[in-house]
Amino acid sequence: MAIYVIPKRLQRVWETWNIRGAVLASLCLQILLIFLAPSRKRAGGYLITIIIWSAYLLADSVATYAVGLISNNQGDKCDKIRVDDALSAFWAPFLLLHLGGPDSITAFSLEDNELWIRHLFGLIVELIMVTYVFTQAIPFDFWLPTILVLLAGIIKYAERTRALYLACFANFKDSMRPKPDAGPNYAQLMEEHSSMKEAQLPVTFVIANEPGHIAKSSEQKKYKEKDETTKEIEILRDGFKFYKVFRGLVVDHMFSFHERNESREFFFQLKARDAFRIMEVELNFMYDALFTKMATVHEGYFGYIFRFICTALIVATLMLFQSHHKPNMHRFDIAITYSLLIGAIILDLVALIKLIFSDWTIALLKFPKALLPIYKIHKSISFRGRWSKSMAQHNLISYCLKRRFKWLDSVVDYFGLKEIFEELMYKEFMSVKDDLKEFIFDELTEKANEATDTISAKEIYSSRGDRAVLHYTCRPSIVASVGENVEFDESVLMWHIATDLLYFDNPDPEEADNSSHVDRKNHKKCCKILSNYILCLREPRSTDPEEAHNSSPVDTKKQRKFCKILSDYMLYLLVMRPSLMSAVAGISQIRFQDTCEEAKKFFHRRETIVKKQEEACKQLLSVDTAVKPVEIKGDRSKSVLFEACMLAKELKTFNDRKMWEMMSKVWVELLCFGASHCRGNAHAQRLSKGGELATFVWLLMAHFGLGDQFRIQAGHARAKLITDTTISQETDK
Repeated sequence: MAIYVIPKRLQRVWETWNIRGAVLASLCLQILLIFLAPSRKRAGGYLITIIIWSAYLLADSVATYAVGLISNNQGDKCDKIRVDDALSAFWAPFLLLHLGGPDSITAFSLEDNELWIRHLFGLIVELIMVTYVFTQAIPFDFWLPTILVLLAGIIKYAERTRALYLACFANFKDSMRPKPDAGPNYAQLMEEHSSMKEAQLPVTFVIANEPGHIAKSSEQKKYKEKDETTKEIEILRDGFKFYKVFRGLVVDHMFSFHERNESREFFFQLKARDAFRIMEVELNFMYDALFTKMATVHEGYFGYIFRFICTALIVATLMLFQSHHKPNMHRFDIAITYSLLIGAIILDLVALIKLIFSDWTIALLKFPKALLPIYKIHKSISFRGRWSKSMAQHNLISYCLKRRFKWLDSVVDYFGLKEIFEELMYKEFMSVKDDLKEFIFDELTEKANEATDTISAKEIYSSRGDRAVLHYTCRPSIVASVGENVEFDESVLMWHIATDLLYFDNPDPEEADNSSHVDRKNHKKCCKILSNYILCLREPRSTDPEEAHNSSPVDTKKQRKFCKILSDYMLYLLVMRPSLMSAVAGISQIRFQDTCEEAKKFFHRRETIVKKQEEACKQLLSVDTAVKPVEIKGDRSKSVLFEACMLAKELKTFNDRKMWEMMSKVWVELLCFGASHCRGNAHAQRLSKGGELATFVWLLMAHFGLGDQFRIQAGHARAKLITDTTISQETDK
């Protein structure tokens, strides 16, 4: 006697509605993806990522499963309300259309692009299955509409496979490879030289190097003379121009001196806000090329032609079905068919509208009169922002002070969810403000001005805080904290803890108490003015060369804030985004966990005293650090907790203005070093997860020519043979 685990009634329901449910689920997943997928470049949260990831994986699986169900159920006569064979054969090509996917997502991650051959094989297999279903139902009334949808499905699936093929790193790099260049025709020139020598003519070589790029200042300053709409159009088109050049950063492409000079001259003319807007456009084009169909469709006229053919085929199919469907068909099946047809048309129209009014169209359009109306429509229908405009924050002391449940940590660790859990619990987000962008841009502009040649550019590119420190002090203890003998992750951890200790040891007066009486505020203001006056009298007379440093007036309050923000951001990158710091991370995870363990033990002994971060920092600073920790503890533990305390005490000996100014510059150098020494594919991967400030820094450094990507020092030299008769032979090839 058979035992049924699942009741027969439920089995009957499944057998009756499985095909219908799978077909509708496939349509719903396509609708979800086309509208939700673009938001992942503007939001890096786990919720949106999980939803898109689930829909992306299920979309292919459900469509393939539905085709299999249709094939398996053809000819089955036992179901009284089974799907008609002719109708199910008509539904099968729609599933091939769904497998083509929406324009807004072709790959969830960069690894998906490397599997383009698998998708090509999938296209062949699915086409065979759909053709089999079609032939099994012949003859039937819907053969012509079925063929039309089948053609549209083939185009869509081939378009997706083509997009994956072009975004594959090997092919992406090949697309930027220049034409073969043999250089000047050496053999011909030497033959002419020999013949002149034999004729006993006095001859000599004159070499003229290729001229460098001459900037057009009036063109570069055009943003100042345009209204906001025209300016935005120009920024978009300039962003596309630089994308075509600097997309090679993703695949470690080398750039010529022409490209370096042109980019430097252009960005030197910009303000921070405009520079970041151009880079937003560049990175958005890069995202489209790697994760969507946009680059494929805009590859040439064929992309537009095939897109219009697809829409026309589906519209024609709808008109044919209206005149061919039988009245005796199940009403629900007819409703599903109309849902598939209308849904396909709506999805195609949405994709077509997004295609016509996209950044790509505005960048490539050659009719100036059409630019303004297209841009206005584009602006009204598109979401604002091309990235999340936020940066994550992670703080070591705060992390150590938070209460934990050991059983919960054990459960999370057992199921391999530790990283996700810690990001959800111990990571915070804050928006990237314009003043921070301006500060980073100004610092990089200053560094780029010093990079007058390739050697100085590489020296600045390789600096990781040491240049900033040496600009203010030569104290060995401070210089050593960012020196070559200290690993990058150790420098970041030490300066992160030191920044926290000094930040809470010297709080902003405005953050202390905003409820004071007006007289008390005036008293504080007078004290501040007096102290600043005394400081101004004191500093120039100092005989200490460190204190005699004359720097431009800075906003100490802002410098202090920037130090805290960049410190927490760098720790987040080091601990929670190791892929972005893999080239320079060293043993960051071991060093971080050892430092945390030592901090937890220290705070546990003072549990009655240490409850807040400010109190914890004061307690750490109160520890006597006359002897180096390594002399007492040895080298087994990689903790840098009390080394950071020693660093903080050294930095505290400077006046506040100088201390925070130096520290803010150190943090910019550490950020630049970490961002620029990361592989380009790691930055590209983050484009699909909200983007990172580090990616903008990486790209901005490349625009200023700060890096090792510029290895072509000169172009072709023009060689001339000069004789006494002043007849010269110029050869370029």
